[in-house]
Amino acid sequence: MPQGLKRQNLLILGVMLGLICLAWAQGGGRLLTDTMIQTVFERFGESGKAALIDWANFVMEQERRHDDQQELATLNVVNQYFNRNLSFVSDERHWQKQDYWATPLESLSSQGGDCEDFVIAKYFSLIQAGVAQEKLRITYVKALKLNQAHMVLAYYANPKSEPLILDNLIPTIELASKRRDLAPVYSFNGMGMWIERQQGRSIKVGSANRLSMWMDVLVRMEQQGLKPWLELPKAKALTQ
Repeated sequence: MPQGLKRQNLLILGVMLGLICLAWAQGGGRLLTDTMIQTVFERFGESGKAALIDWANFVMEQERRHDDQQELATLNVVNQYFNRNLSFVSDERHWQKQDYWATPLESLSSQGGDCEDFVIAKYFSLIQAGVAQEKLRITYVKALKLNQAHMVLAYYANPKSEPLILDNLIPTIELASKRRDLAPVYSFNGMGMWIERQQGRSIKVGSANRLSMWMDVLVRMEQQGLKPWLELPKAKALTQ
């Protein structure tokens, strides 16, 4: 290809990408900022950027379709999206650390993570799609058959209802009572922290700010240009 034509094609591509980013910024673009795009490209290259764009389009579409009366449909689609697009990789292999909670941007861009990373990505994506934060709890459990710690996302249709469990170990969303392979320990979200008991019973014990890994995720999310994700849950949260 002649050098002049190649430069022209690159210029056209750059203009198209600029227009796309502008459209996102004016519509649902709080999900995709210049900082996010640049951060992902520098760390993960074109494949990471493509995964990020796909996620942004996906979440904005779920937000457009979301209906509080049919919220289970949103849960199912988001659960399937991450179970399909992320591969399970241990922290030691993926991040060369004993324990690392990745931001959604890191998980999506690298297309992998462990159970915490699946849950964190689902949690924030569901909130962006329109699910009230108070209905979602990141839940630490013991996987009895695996005899190891595990993390899932619990959804409460109302404060006293039995939670539904979103998990990367199985493809379907099940009631907590049907997940006899899981023993709940504690749960949290941006509004508090709970000690969990079987069959959905829980005791609130204060703020999740005491969890250093959680606070570290929130700090890195802001550094990566995900500050709007941190502000939106407060606006959408229902009064307890």
